[in-house]
Amino acid sequence: MPAEPETPGKSGDPDDKGQGFWKRFSKTLESGRQAYVADLKEVFGRPALDDAFWDDLEASLIAADVGVATTEGVVANLRRQAAGAHLRTPAQALRYLKTELGREMVARPRALNLEGSPAVLLVVGVNGSGKTTTIGKLAHLLRAEGRRPLLAAADTYRAAAIDQLRLWANRAQVDVIANQPGSDPGAVAFDAVQAARARGADTVIVDTAGRLHTRTDLMEELRKVRRVLQRLDERSPQETLAVLDAHLGQNSAQQVKVFQEAIGLTGLAVTKMDGSAKAGVVLSIEAELAVPVKLVGIGEGVDDLNRFDPEQYLDALLRMEESR
Repeated sequence: MPAEPETPGKSGDPDDKGQGFWKRFSKTLESGRQAYVADLKEVFGRPALDDAFWDDLEASLIAADVGVATTEGVVANLRRQAAGAHLRTPAQALRYLKTELGREMVARPRALNLEGSPAVLLVVGVNGSGKTTTIGKLAHLLRAEGRRPLLAAADTYRAAAIDQLRLWANRAQVDVIANQPGSDPGAVAFDAVQAARARGADTVIVDTAGRLHTRTDLMEELRKVRRVLQRLDERSPQETLAVLDAHLGQNSAQQVKVFQEAIGLTGLAVTKMDGSAKAGVVLSIEAELAVPVKLVGIGEGVDDLNRFDPEQYLDALLRMEESR
């Protein structure tokens, strides 16, 4: 049986872990952000809000993978403020930018919906996005918060996927419900919910087959899993999360669109936010697709996932004083 959840207030305090995570997050972005941060520092260090300032600001934000549409909206808003004499210097423009982005991001709902007996989190994503790894790290995170998660190996198309989930279940010290490769994914999800009820688990995290978002037959399989879950509880799944690889940048948006249209998404988990990823992609995905980022991952360790914190994220993204 899995070990007891860590007790808050000891060395496993979730608040302490959260602060440590965001310090590591900021460090992992350093190598990837130096180029665009150096550009932004030069732009915001200028004496005037002239035409060159606006052009170069736009180019720097696009280089950070903020996205063309989102960048144009941000710059247009700043220009309106400057025209109304609310902003007079580039330094004021930077402060306004961080404040406005923070206000918009904080307003989006980011808490995981964990209401249910058990709460069911359906996790989707294409092959290579880090989906199964994220599930294992999420189980570890929830255990640290005092919950009792159980994993469902509903990616039955590949035996290796079931083995990988078992490996992560062992690392996270949680149970996993699995069947033979090639078995019905909906049946595995059904069995997992029933097992959770019998064992006193309060959360079921369902791993689904890594799939191309363009495969309509595989997307229909996802819909089937949802229908099975809803027969057990009409509120289920409480969360449908898409896992996205930050290295894909703007290409991630198309994945989100198709998953959103096919099954509806409640949130995103953005993975692999290491030094080579351009972290601005979070801004563009949220602004253009209206799906909130709820989780962020930075590495392969079991502790390398946390709930998304907009203020910590923006601080890391725009911390120009640390650029070299």
